[in-house]
Amino acid sequence: MGTVIQPTNLASNSRNWTECCSDLSDSPLKHVSFPTSKVSNKQNLHPHQINRIYDELFEIHQKLQRHNTEVEHLTEVLKEKNKESKRLRSSFDALKELNDNLKKQLNEVSEENRKMEIQAKRVQARLDNLQRKFEFMTIQKLKGNSHVAHEMKSLKQEKVPVSKTGKVPLNAQVYELLTIFMDWISDHHLSKLKSEESGMDGEKPVLGFAAQRNEIQEKCVKLLPMMTEQLQWMPFVNAKLHEPFVKFMYWSLRQLDAGTQHSTMTSTLRRLGEDIFKGVVTKRTDNNYLEHSVENKPKTAAFFKSSNLPLRFLSTLIVLKTVTQADYLAQAFDSLCLDLKTDEGKVLFLEYQAVPVILNHLRISSKGLLSNVIDSLLQMTVESKSLQPFLEACSNTLFFRTCSVLLRTPKLDLQILEKLSIILQKLSKIKSNKKLFELFTIHLMLQEIQRTTHPEHAFLCINLNSTLFNLGLTKCNSVASNASH
Repeated sequence: MGTVIQPTNLASNSRNWTECCSDLSDSPLKHVSFPTSKVSNKQNLHPHQINRIYDELFEIHQKLQRHNTEVEHLTEVLKEKNKESKRLRSSFDALKELNDNLKKQLNEVSEENRKMEIQAKRVQARLDNLQRKFEFMTIQKLKGNSHVAHEMKSLKQEKVPVSKTGKVPLNAQVYELLTIFMDWISDHHLSKLKSEESGMDGEKPVLGFAAQRNEIQEKCVKLLPMMTEQLQWMPFVNAKLHEPFVKFMYWSLRQLDAGTQHSTMTSTLRRLGEDIFKGVVTKRTDNNYLEHSVENKPKTAAFFKSSNLPLRFLSTLIVLKTVTQADYLAQAFDSLCLDLKTDEGKVLFLEYQAVPVILNHLRISSKGLLSNVIDSLLQMTVESKSLQPFLEACSNTLFFRTCSVLLRTPKLDLQILEKLSIILQKLSKIKSNKKLFELFTIHLMLQEIQRTTHPEHAFLCINLNSTLFNLGLTKCNSVASNASH
């Protein structure tokens, strides 16, 4: 017992010790006498006690082994965690470096963008200066007439106080004079469109007039792009000058109706229509743009959304002439219908000869707008001083040809047909229109519609009967005649 027994040999030693003790009991040496003290110690420690001690030591050894195993496992887990931590740190460092690079690139791009903005402002200022120079040279060419030069000189003298205030750009000072010329040219030259319809009844236009018309169209083609650019100056110009300026553009557009140059100006007309529809808002001013400007807040020029009815009416017609977006056109027709409910609106409709503008949209391809288009024409048929001039403006081949094409549309909407029948019924009262009904066989189409219309659609039947009666093609009973009136 003086030596230390290894834990792994505890079990075997316990068995050997037991066997040894049993052998000793049978051995011849069992009769050998030992000293009394040793015999007493031997008798105090029994084999089963020794076995129990060894069993406890063995159990402790097993627990120590399990503990070592757990320590080794935890050590491995700790190593894996350390490796993962190192990988995360490495990834974080890489992302941090990438983020720093991106920040650096962003700063470089921002600086480059700032330089480009400065350069763009300089280019814009240079462009504005060149534009003002061009306008000045154009005005100088008009000074050949001494009377004109005198008026311009007096105008400049009147405008000196305005220049000192610096509230309008330099070239706005000549707008008042130019708008006088524009009004004169619009009213006495460009608005003379009736001669375009000569030849509709078989007559051919005079050769000299055709050449003159081509010359006018060429001038309008040159002027319209420049006038579209000038819209950007309108916020700085007195609002009372907007109407003659827009009116000049409108009549210039109308001059292009009969020409072939209309298609070459698609982008110009699109921009013109959008600016008229949305209005113009001045961009931020700089020292080169308005050197002495006191007010730096944005200024606006409203056209289509103007509170001035004549300006708004003209702008609406320009939108209808130049824009193709359905939502813009729908808003334009809504505005037109509201304006035509007033007597002044009806007068403006006739003054600006708007029937051909409306007829351009009276086709089945504009199905979504067709009801709005006819509603605008229907507003003009309400009893007023403008009714008869409107009917006369519709008494031409352009109107009847358009109606003829529309009536040939299969399965035409009933409401569209009813509204159109109202206009045709009123036109049939003009005796000279009978040959136009016959020229485009509208009377035959109306007879066929009358034959196939269900009696439940009494309103349409009454209008058809009244129209055919006015054309001398049927007998109209008194009920239909009274209802039509």
